[in-house]
Amino acid sequence: MIKLNKKHLLVFPVIFLFLAGISLGRLLPAFQKETPDSIVLDQDPQSLFVAEIYDLIQENYWEKITDEKLSTLFKLASEKLTESPKTLETKNKEGILKLISGIIENKTDEEKREFCTQTTDIVLANLEPFGRSRLYTTQKEQTLKNRVENIDPDTDQYEVLGVEKDADQEKIDDAYQQIKEDLETDDSPEAHQKLQEIKEAHDTLKDEESRQAYDRSGVETSISYDLIQEKILHIHIKQFTPTTFEELQNITQKIDEETDPDTLIFDLRDNVGGAIDGLPYFLGPFIGQDQYAYQFYHQGEKEDFKTQTGWLPGLVRYKKVVILVNENTQSSAEVMAAVLKKYNVGVVLGTSTRGWGTVERVFPLDSQLHPNEKYSVFLVHSLTLRDDNQPIQDRGVDPLISINNPDWEDLLNVYFNDPDLISAIKEIWER
Repeated sequence: MIKLNKKHLLVFPVIFLFLAGISLGRLLPAFQKETPDSIVLDQDPQSLFVAEIYDLIQENYWEKITDEKLSTLFKLASEKLTESPKTLETKNKEGILKLISGIIENKTDEEKREFCTQTTDIVLANLEPFGRSRLYTTQKEQTLKNRVENIDPDTDQYEVLGVEKDADQEKIDDAYQQIKEDLETDDSPEAHQKLQEIKEAHDTLKDEESRQAYDRSGVETSISYDLIQEKILHIHIKQFTPTTFEELQNITQKIDEETDPDTLIFDLRDNVGGAIDGLPYFLGPFIGQDQYAYQFYHQGEKEDFKTQTGWLPGLVRYKKVVILVNENTQSSAEVMAAVLKKYNVGVVLGTSTRGWGTVERVFPLDSQLHPNEKYSVFLVHSLTLRDDNQPIQDRGVDPLISINNPDWEDLLNVYFNDPDLISAIKEIWER
């Protein structure tokens, strides 16, 4: 429920559209278009722009929002920008259009555009959860698209390791090891940051498949993996991207060909989420095909999503599975943790997840204010539900065993009496 008054209204200037990490993740098949039916086409550009966003919110926001609540948000935003009280003739879209038209009547075209974009952005930012929905510029939309696809146009991973693009694998591995050894003696925050950067570069370039994908389109790997002792495989998924499922297939196949582990540590710590539309494919290898995996909640209705793929031979082999989560596990990763917990795929161990369980969509707008700038709406469309059918938002997903429990080792030994596994988890958790 939206409970705001004028002094509490959040203000986010349209030139500063920051989404605090939430834009990575909860996108449905990206950048779809839905055009509201209720736009009156004989209005001025500003009224058309505001009316389309008003309709879009009512039709697509995760919670049913009344005219009274939504018009009040627009009124409060207008009051905040003008620093004066306003009165609505009617508490609906028509009342808002009359109010805004009166405010901008004597302004220049540039001032009209600025007022309408700032007003709608403030309204969007004040939809719960606060700050998630926003008005997007073309640049912001492209930045989001790059982040979802795990592309960083400003970073060259070859340069990070100091090697040429045609360097062979031995040179890449040697460069990584040399820089790593030099940095490991330095305990400064800068050294830790650099260690993370070179690890991400090496993860992307160390396998032929991921290196080819990076060379072809700039997509960085979303999975790192290593053997912790001979029988324990550690797979860490950093975020979900359109290529994550293919990466997992390649990794498990490679492990099958080269080694023979029987224990899997599946690491979702610090996973910032990502493209949730891939989860029906990604979850199938863990729980089987055509299984009810998770639900979205939208305006009073629940939508079921089933898995679209079946068991992955490279994963079936693991007799012991531990899923690691922490307070930075969010979004799509929280949904996956909830599903794996529900289906008893393994023991979920760690700390409660972040509780960022929203699904956003980018809605293009038909009505624009200037031919040189195209705006779209980034809107919370649905909430995700966890294994007990409660929203993940603000609750998170609780582990089966808390690593903060002094007896966590004994509790895990109830499932897997394996000292080597305990040792491996300690090593990974302290990295």
